[in-house]
Amino acid sequence: MKSIVEPLKYEKEILKLLDQRLLPLEEVYMTAKTIEDCYRAIQDMVVRGAPLIGFTGIWGMALFLKNNPKVVQPQFEQAAEYLKSARPTAVNLAYEIDRCVEMAKKETHLSALYPKLVQHALNEMNNSYEKNLAMAKFAEIELQKIYGDRPLNLMTICNTGTLACGVLGTALGVIVHMNQQKKVKEVYASETRPYLQGSRLTSFELIKEGIDHKIVVEGAASYLMKNKMVDAIFAGADRIVENGDTANKVGTSSLSIIAKYYGIPFFIVAPVSSFDLSLKTGDQIEIELRDQNEILKYKDNYIAHPDAKALNPSFDVTDHSCITGILCENGAINPVTVENVRKMAGSR
Repeated sequence: MKSIVEPLKYEKEILKLLDQRLLPLEEVYMTAKTIEDCYRAIQDMVVRGAPLIGFTGIWGMALFLKNNPKVVQPQFEQAAEYLKSARPTAVNLAYEIDRCVEMAKKETHLSALYPKLVQHALNEMNNSYEKNLAMAKFAEIELQKIYGDRPLNLMTICNTGTLACGVLGTALGVIVHMNQQKKVKEVYASETRPYLQGSRLTSFELIKEGIDHKIVVEGAASYLMKNKMVDAIFAGADRIVENGDTANKVGTSSLSIIAKYYGIPFFIVAPVSSFDLSLKTGDQIEIELRDQNEILKYKDNYIAHPDAKALNPSFDVTDHSCITGILCENGAINPVTVENVRKMAGSR
């Protein structure tokens, strides 16, 4: 299925990435011809969203082989470690690159792997649509249990749509699907400081989909829920550990705590590639600290005093006790327990 916007294209052996830093005002593609280009695109947030970062990782490894046809296994594995270091919190990047390494181990001559990696990347992106649609349908069932078939007011944070996934999307994919079933009344898109993925990107996608919505600042969440303006909340995940704790864009944890206080269903939507069962609790998740200038500046202009300092954690950890359910392509994890997480993520 062709998306309304294509964040990633591979044409004539060149990777083209929609520069999401320039959205929504400019739609500009940057070209990536090397693994270094892919590293910078991931690190600098030209490309973002856990699934799309993972796909870019596959393409990066394919480009490495294209440019180094005589490479041997140790060099390929070294390149893999380099690319994995571009962003540490999202598990999808490491997951997809590790799969490339496993494919390489089965080849006598790595030059033969290049076309296979290209096809693997294409297949993964095509399969992602069906997986995300399955998640959306599971979410529809969960909401129907609570509210029946009436149109709902839904809320989300950050951007988890086509721009983050290359296809339908995870949490935002649920909203798009629900809207197609005429079950969405209005959407509240959290602004998502400091990089404004909600106001720049989620609103951009909602406009293209023709979905009624309003952008709200994170601080408005309590106001909305206290006044019964939100029926359910959907968020994505960059890493889900064994007990169901979830790392996502900073602000997600606060949103879940407020939702629990007001009794609003709070769902995480993510593919099984986002699960990391090697970690027991969210305390073990490495949280990426990004450049303080993302807070102190907007583009090149200071919005704080030039001498001010800032702390910029890019993610926080949502405690499993605040999550109503986790939706993946295998079904709904509800309630969120170690046993249910392991059962549902077993085919990861």
